Amino acid sequence: MKQRRLFLKAGAMAAAAGLLVGRTHAAQAQTRTIRWKNWSEVQQCQAKSLATPADEQALADLLRNATGTVRCVGAGHSFTPLVPTNDTIVSLERMHGVLAHDKSAMTATLRAGTRLSMLSRQLDAQGVALRNLPDIDMQSLAGAISTGTHGTGATIQAMHADVTALRLVTPQGEVVEWNQERHPEQMAAARVSLGSLGVITQATVRVVPAFSLHRKVWLRPIGEMLERAGELAAKHRHFEFYYLPFTGYAAAIAHDEYKGSDVLVPHSQDEEMLSDLRTLRDWLGRFPDLRRWTAGKLIDPDLTEEAKNRSWKLLSTVRPTRFNETEYHVPREAGIACVREIIAALEKRNEVFFPMEFRFVKGDDAWLSPFYKRDSCSIAVHAAHGEAYDYLLSDLGPIFRKHGGRPHWGKLHNLGAKELTTLYPRWNDFLALRQQMDPKGRMLNQHLRTLFGVA
Repeated sequence: MKQRRLFLKAGAMAAAAGLLVGRTHAAQAQTRTIRWKNWSEVQQCQAKSLATPADEQALADLLRNATGTVRCVGAGHSFTPLVPTNDTIVSLERMHGVLAHDKSAMTATLRAGTRLSMLSRQLDAQGVALRNLPDIDMQSLAGAISTGTHGTGATIQAMHADVTALRLVTPQGEVVEWNQERHPEQMAAARVSLGSLGVITQATVRVVPAFSLHRKVWLRPIGEMLERAGELAAKHRHFEFYYLPFTGYAAAIAHDEYKGSDVLVPHSQDEEMLSDLRTLRDWLGRFPDLRRWTAGKLIDPDLTEEAKNRSWKLLSTVRPTRFNETEYHVPREAGIACVREIIAALEKRNEVFFPMEFRFVKGDDAWLSPFYKRDSCSIAVHAAHGEAYDYLLSDLGPIFRKHGGRPHWGKLHNLGAKELTTLYPRWNDFLALRQQMDPKGRMLNQHLRTLFGVA
């Protein structure tokens, strides 16, 4: 989530985390029990072992010989319990980097454990870039692909849509290689698989010539922003907005390709802005009308922000402030109606202060993609670390489902097999392939068993 402080007048307001605990760099699984927790600390487990294989052969040996459930972890930025197991956790942190760059085909072959921040730098050094990026740069490539992670752009698909080939190690320790030309069905399943088909070791992805972006950020009343959102999404390469709760304003963020060579890097005030919103909540949370009135007096709607830089330096950043999050993707035609209801529900809760994010994503054909066969609007709602977040599911979940929303696989939701079957036309096809690839369910923890309806 990108926060912006630009809406406050100067002087108006006075005043990632560790991935693995007990982590080791040994090539094989450790015999001692290790404690694992995700970035926001909402998911935790005690696993029998953590393995960090250095290559594909070591990974294959591990999968062949491991007992119990095996789950693969990336950066731990998923809020859902995709990783927790009492058995074996596998990290691909030692399997990283760019393996090859095909200039004629405009593809790059990448190791699955590569963090997006490192990947972007390495590709930029070769004069190429990923078409789009999510807003957190610490995620691993395989983790981002497997959960349907996306950026924003009405004409730009999620990251997995640019994957043209994959190598993965099956639960039986066999290495398979699939590509779009010869294995279209397998690729449609494997692009977003939640780590349930095996462990991805490398991916070949489409790249584009390295490019720069010009970012503009500005404020508008939320009513005007909702009216113009579709128009702005069509006008800009990337467009999103953040609603600032109990202020009546939204911050628009647009990125467009920039051919110049100059760089403009303003000082980031993201954390200060978030602190300001929290302070308003803490001071006036029991008086929502006064809180809104005070925010209106402090906000300077004429303030703007601009930046110019390489695409990856503007689209993805580090998130130092922890939070918990839910995100759903609704059909584009339902986006504005849905977000109006979400805003109304949020402002019934005086403790809310985190900005709410609204983005546009183009549809694709991965079977478990939240964007399968439909252009979508993504709505993300956050709760501060250490504060109650149950309302993200109880209050907001029914609104998202009313509008046909599909959950982000890495964000909090409480859907099971019954609901998901109706949301994904190729759901049963995926389950059939998963059963074929992993008949004993060795890649399934309790969360995945619930999702897939496996006893």
